[in-house]
Amino acid sequence: MRANTPITANSPTFRPKLLTTLRGYTRQQFIADLIAGLTVAIVALPLALAFGIASIPEEVATGAGVSPPAAGLFTAIVAGFLISALGGSRVSIGGPTGAFIVIIYAVAAKHGYDGLILATLMAGVMLVALGIARMGTLIKFIPYPVTTGFTTGIAVIILSGQIKDLLGLHTTDPADHPIPPEFVAKVAWCAEHIATINWSSAIMGVAIVAGLFAWRKWMPRRVPGAIVLLIFATLIARLFNLPVETIHDRFGAIPTGLPVPRFPTTGWDRLPELVAPAATIAVLAAIESLLCAVVADGMLGTRHRSNTELIAQGVANIASPVFGGIPATGAIARTATNVQSGGRTPIAGMTHAALLLLIVLTVGRFAAMIPLCALSGVLVVVAWNMSEMRSFRWLLNGPRQDTLVLLATFGLTVFTDLTIAVGVGIVLAALLFMKRMADVSSVEFVDASEGGVDVPTESITRDRGSADSGIRVYAINGPFFFGAAYKLRDTLDAIGNHPRALILDLAKVLTLDATGLHALEELHRTSRARGTRLILAGMHMQPMVAIASRGLTERLGAENLAPDVRTAINWAAEKSETTQPNADPSQGVP
Repeated sequence: MRANTPITANSPTFRPKLLTTLRGYTRQQFIADLIAGLTVAIVALPLALAFGIASIPEEVATGAGVSPPAAGLFTAIVAGFLISALGGSRVSIGGPTGAFIVIIYAVAAKHGYDGLILATLMAGVMLVALGIARMGTLIKFIPYPVTTGFTTGIAVIILSGQIKDLLGLHTTDPADHPIPPEFVAKVAWCAEHIATINWSSAIMGVAIVAGLFAWRKWMPRRVPGAIVLLIFATLIARLFNLPVETIHDRFGAIPTGLPVPRFPTTGWDRLPELVAPAATIAVLAAIESLLCAVVADGMLGTRHRSNTELIAQGVANIASPVFGGIPATGAIARTATNVQSGGRTPIAGMTHAALLLLIVLTVGRFAAMIPLCALSGVLVVVAWNMSEMRSFRWLLNGPRQDTLVLLATFGLTVFTDLTIAVGVGIVLAALLFMKRMADVSSVEFVDASEGGVDVPTESITRDRGSADSGIRVYAINGPFFFGAAYKLRDTLDAIGNHPRALILDLAKVLTLDATGLHALEELHRTSRARGTRLILAGMHMQPMVAIASRGLTERLGAENLAPDVRTAINWAAEKSETTQPNADPSQGVP
């Protein structure tokens, strides 16, 4: 699309993939999408319940009259349908994910449920704005050590948050405070209450974990092990009347229908304090959704529309909290299940959401019988799967700078806050990237008389292009960013006598930033003041456009913009021969 082409609703950049895939849609494909949607719905049901329970603190849910397991289900239904219907990927499945648990829990604990709703709405607006601004491709440039660091950190926090329910830990003192959200305090709380372990819960929870790992190894992937094992655990608990806490015991019955739309009652004065968590939700949703779309493209050989996907994620995150949900994004595991089950169009994702709604309307009340220890076992496996331990270990053995970014992001995620971790990780990675760019750039003196420049031997004499001829040649290799600019200044400051002509070979400079441009302007001013002629040789298009935009080409003059070093040396030598030796340097070079 050309830059001056107006953006319309029918622009391919923003057209949902649903409209594209409906062309030539067949009955056979609908049946395949229907089967895939049913499979994904069965897989998504226990995950939605578990993510909802883990995301909203119990005391916050009680105060707001919210059912956390229902919030997870409503997110999978509302957001899942909208992401598939409006998104830029053929097969991405949207809904609540493990990556959001940490940030949602922290926002809800600090700002309450209404604060969480408002932050999610703000995040949705930010995502829509990112999509309209065509920022989808830029999100992909977040460094791999940053994403691995906070993903592994999130996995550790999720794992620590499941210890209590997995082992059935509880308080015996009514005055005892609930489990704290901070990682260190949470682990300390669990260690302090380890004597209250419920062995029925512990055995069942560990059995679920072992069963899921065994299922993944020995059973077909299309058979959803989580739902089968949860049904089995629920039946065992009911038949033998085991003393394990269920969803109903803690949260009551699960609603059997979508709630009435609800908007936050919090005042607009709270918007400034919610900008940071909203931005974190938006960035995390963008990263996860586009990563999910890339994974789906790799499985199918297709191409997604990143900006369309961001807009769909934004709309979904605006609608989800209104209908009692939590933030949503693309779910990689459920997307892979969709592809493996035969889903090839957004119809599969829409069907998965519709079938989840049907389950809620019909048999949803039975989900309240699921033991919490069994759901915690499911989340333990989810945390392990998303920990990316193999990638984490691989990065630990990589370059030290990448290891530093990885460990900093991981440590800040675990011990402070995800908002701080992502921000610091990106800034640190950017600083290290700039250092690397500076390291690959160099400024070298070239002695033309010794063959350092590709100039015919007969045109070189000791007073034409050599180190002591009054004509100095310096080659800048690599991007002319701030690092190369400072190297150039240091190199030129070390020159004892000011040459009659200074040639900068820019043939290996493909990019020039503002700092490099400023360095050239300063060099031009000082050269004129010292009576030194400055010649730029071999410039590529981007540097030429950059200096022209600042008017430097006019101040230099066409006679000082040589196509190559060969020409520049000859120009400088000819001018030097006609220059009076006692000319006033303060007058500059005419």
